[in-house]
Amino acid sequence: MPMTMTDIYTNIGNRFLDFFYNLYAIVRIIVIALNSFLFRLRVGRRATLSILYKQIYFTGVEAVPIISWIALMIGIIIVTQAISILPMMGGEGFIGKVLVWTVVRELGPLFAAIIVIARSGTAIAAELGSMKVHDEIKALEIMGINIGQYVVMPRVIGTAVAIFVLTFYFEMVAILGGYILAGFGKRIAFGIYMASIFNASGIVDVIASTLKSVVFGLIIGAVCCYHGLRVGKSITQIPQETTKAVIRSLFLIFIVDGIITAILFA
Repeated sequence: MPMTMTDIYTNIGNRFLDFFYNLYAIVRIIVIALNSFLFRLRVGRRATLSILYKQIYFTGVEAVPIISWIALMIGIIIVTQAISILPMMGGEGFIGKVLVWTVVRELGPLFAAIIVIARSGTAIAAELGSMKVHDEIKALEIMGINIGQYVVMPRVIGTAVAIFVLTFYFEMVAILGGYILAGFGKRIAFGIYMASIFNASGIVDVIASTLKSVVFGLIIGAVCCYHGLRVGKSITQIPQETTKAVIRSLFLIFIVDGIITAILFA
């Protein structure tokens, strides 16, 4: 039986309501994580910090090799292209503008977030989903352990800290590594190269990069925790919710990236 216009409108309305409900739940998880980290860290401090450090290590330190290679390749491509068209674009200052516009403002936070989603976001959602299936979450609640404090907060805050550090590491490798491998000895001295970057960058660029990295980290951690904790009794729900966590994380970080860019640079 074909769908009527009423059915179509109802379906669209339900999708919008579902989206905003999920968005509310994700924001609520972020608020709970920040509140626990800032004001309730003394409760179970040793156990909570242990999980937080492990999350930072897994999300940040173990991602360094892959993010180094990607940053290096991006830096080589951008520096090579920028140097090749220097005469047409106004000299050495053009390199600094290109690197700030592409690497610092956009690619640094985005690539760090995407790599973390692929590596750690899936792991968080799958881990919490497995804990739900095997009733480990219920056991913690029965023992009187606060799930927001012990399970959610370390993963959300750990992801945010890791992406913040990885973002600036990505930018440093892309800028310095790109010059060493692509720009060394090609019509531009290293001092002039770095001067063009410092001249092109401003406090707003640093704020944009920092804000994006922190917000991306909070969103990814919250989304993956939300979908992991949505798993019911069936183990088949784990890959389903993990996939939803990846898709929703990517969708939200691109939306937030556009909003922050429009606010700061429009």
